[in-house]
Amino acid sequence: MTENEFLAEQFEQQRGHLRAVAYRMLGSLTEADDAVQEAWLRVSRAGTDEVRNLGGWLTTVVARVALNMLRSRRTRGEQPLDTHVPDPVVSREDRVDPEQQALLADSVGLALLVVLDTLAPAERLAFVLHDMFGVPFEEIADVLDRSPASARQLASRARRRVQGQPVAPDPDVVRQKQVVDAFLAASQAGDFDALVAVLHPDVVLRADGGLSRPQLSKELHGADAVAGSALMFRRTATEGVHRRVLVNGAVGTMSWVDGRPTSLLAFTVVDDRITAITILADPDRLAGLDLTVLDD
Repeated sequence: MTENEFLAEQFEQQRGHLRAVAYRMLGSLTEADDAVQEAWLRVSRAGTDEVRNLGGWLTTVVARVALNMLRSRRTRGEQPLDTHVPDPVVSREDRVDPEQQALLADSVGLALLVVLDTLAPAERLAFVLHDMFGVPFEEIADVLDRSPASARQLASRARRRVQGQPVAPDPDVVRQKQVVDAFLAASQAGDFDALVAVLHPDVVLRADGGLSRPQLSKELHGADAVAGSALMFRRTATEGVHRRVLVNGAVGTMSWVDGRPTSLLAFTVVDDRITAITILADPDRLAGLDLTVLDD
């Protein structure tokens, strides 16, 4: 086996982990794949004679590529005009594909990715690498071209932002389903009080309709506002076919009309109340989702 063949083999063994790093950095499945591919091109041209920890080195290479992509987004002004929902990972409620399990380790829900989108690129890298993957600050400092103390400060700043948000759902998926079912039943019944009772007082609803349905893009705060919105759209919510799914490992629902996906809802449930509802209603992005995992 040649050195390049050995490196290619090792890279393939790490691909799932590297894709998970890139997904947390970018919030985009397509860009995560692009980042991993770019990382391979860099790695295949570089010598590895002095690399002691190949897995750690590959992680920092992918992180550096993702960091450049994040900075490029800002330079080009590619910030969403309205509410933006990161790419979801949809799976069946009764099982998760092994490849998805690697991608979603540590319960990286959509609510968390939304918060990560608010961080500066350097903050996001420091937080993702250290808090999610245990990369030492000395190595993070090399990626950022800063001191370890500065890298630690960036991660701390990001951590405070994340910890101030209800982004970690309850681990009990069965209980999540019960809470979400109560919300859906109250919505269909038009019971405002029952809706408010199952919502956290500071619940946040984020909806992304994309360029095709900009009227659906919005961000609402508070139980009354979210309950009122649920009642307003309860008629359209009964149209088509609905299926309970897992969205980034948490309970959600997928809807189709005439065979076309029309909306994806992800719920964050904490202490038996819904703290966040994230809705993707962009027809173009919905059409691009890999829904083959839902097939029986």
